[in-house]
Amino acid sequence: MTKMQDTGRVAGKIILLTGGAMGLGEAAAKRLISEGARLIITDHNAEAGQKTALALGDNAEFLEQDVSDPDRWIEIIAEVEEKYGRLDVLINNAAVTVYGSIADVSYEDFKRCFTVDVDSIFLGCKAALPLMGKTGGSIINFSSAAAMNATADLAAYCSAKAAIPMLTKSIALYCAREKNGVRVNAVLPGTILTPNVQSVANASPDPDALLEQFAMAQPVGHMGEPDDIAHLVVYLASDESKFATGAGFAVDGGLSI
Repeated sequence: MTKMQDTGRVAGKIILLTGGAMGLGEAAAKRLISEGARLIITDHNAEAGQKTALALGDNAEFLEQDVSDPDRWIEIIAEVEEKYGRLDVLINNAAVTVYGSIADVSYEDFKRCFTVDVDSIFLGCKAALPLMGKTGGSIINFSSAAAMNATADLAAYCSAKAAIPMLTKSIALYCAREKNGVRVNAVLPGTILTPNVQSVANASPDPDALLEQFAMAQPVGHMGEPDDIAHLVVYLASDESKFATGAGFAVDGGLSI
């Protein structure tokens, strides 16, 4: 096993992060590594995932994963247990954004959004809890400000992301009842300037105008940066958050007020 640094807010913790190849996942990965974690990132994009893990250094590794595949979840948790003997933190970040109003979105795309954004969290928590419950730890589920602030053209995404805070609360109460030492929280980011957001803007007739529209949607008048979310992830992964469970942490420039 690669030697881990012995300093940092998550020093020595074994952390599994889905959707870690780019965007918010990559930003969180960088912060976690800088704070001493041993990180396993997964993604369906093997090329991007391997590139990110390589850039993160010796304390990061990559596993290819379709988070909607129950069998793959079981395989990955078993691999983590065999290699490290425990899992301290699970970060369910992988997600897709499906655009379309109730009139426009297809049933297939609606189901796909729930499968990737919600089912994956159910599968991940169900697979990981038997291992995590042996030593305690932290589960961090990514939702969105869209869970509380609806948009006409995001019927699938808004409803899927709204399911995550309640699923998080239910799992948190289960863990509290079982006294297994696992705390479970949700992160609800606002509009963050990620490569995905930039690509959406670039595909529009007027990218600058769309980015300005995104910025002004936040009461503070600008979009967030990936590190705004990454810092919160480090807090929730660390022992600093030992009394936080079942909570939804909104980092959205006031969007959900």
